[in-house]
Order: sequence, then C-alpha cells, then structure tokens
Amino acid sequence: MKQLDVRGVGCGGIRVRPYGVADRERVRRMSDRLSATSLYTRFFSGTPRIPDHYLGLLNTLDHWDREALVALDGDEIIGIAEYIRHTKRRWSADVAVLVADPWQRHGVGTVLVARLAELAGRRGITEFGADVILTNRGAVLFVQHGWPAARSTRDGGAARFHLPLPMPA
Repeated sequence: MKQLDVRGVGCGGIRVRPYGVADRERVRRMSDRLSATSLYTRFFSGTPRIPDHYLGLLNTLDHWDREALVALDGDEIIGIAEYIRHTKRRWSADVAVLVADPWQRHGVGTVLVARLAELAGRRGITEFGADVILTNRGAVLFVQHGWPAARSTRDGGAARFHLPLPMPA
C-alpha cells in the first residue's frame, strides 16, 4: 500500500502508511507526547508509557486480520490506528486509536480510522467494535457524530460501540 498524503483534510501535511517493524522505536517515542489521560483511555489502565507488550503485538501484524496504520509528521509517529479481526465473527474487528496529545482534535484520528475502515471493508470486514471509556469525550463525540447508525452497550464507565462499515462520509 502506498503512503497517503492527507494535506487538505484538516491535518496539515501528515502522511499515513502501514505500520512496519522499523516503527517500533517511533511508537515508543510517541509516549513522550502522550498524557496520562491519553494512555489510560487507550489502554484502560494507568501506565506511564506505551506498554512493551503492545509494541510486541504490533510486530506480529499480518496486514490482513491484524492491521495498523500510522500517521507521521516528518519522521515522527503522531498517531496509530489498528484493527484486529474476530476469529469467530470474521466480518467484525475491534478498532483502537491513539493520537499524540498535541495532534488531538485536528482530524488525525478521523483520517486514520477512515483509511483503516476502507482497508477493512476491502478485506470483508463490515463492522468495527470499539470499547470507549465514557470520560473520553472526544472519542464518544467522534462516534456519535461520525457514526449516526452506531449501536452501543454500556458496562460501568465504558461503552462498547458497534460501528457499521463503510464509515459514513
């Protein structure tokens, strides 16, 4: 897959491309631009940095059932979005997004999810599932405004959203 230049869609001059094993240190460095809140809302636990376990999982991507895209500003990763297809419900995949704090609310996550949804759709995935902590107001608003047909179930302080693909324009 070629890189996607997202100039003109609200994100400045960032580039989006698939994650590669050489990106591990770039993702690790992204921790320096993430608040404790951002880390908590992505990993659902208090962690001072992006967990090493997560970095290891990224290196096992097969770019079909497990895919990740990164957004870059220059040579630095400023966002990552991934999906993992369900083994029993092959039409469905869980999606997760992490954007560096200085780049949040600038459209980076939207571009990453849109491109990831496009890839997933071509691979037979018709629904994303997303677990969102309800205090993550930006993510909740993104789903509510960007996916009017989304369904959700709540469990304590989190919601499980079912997001039909293709992603609405």
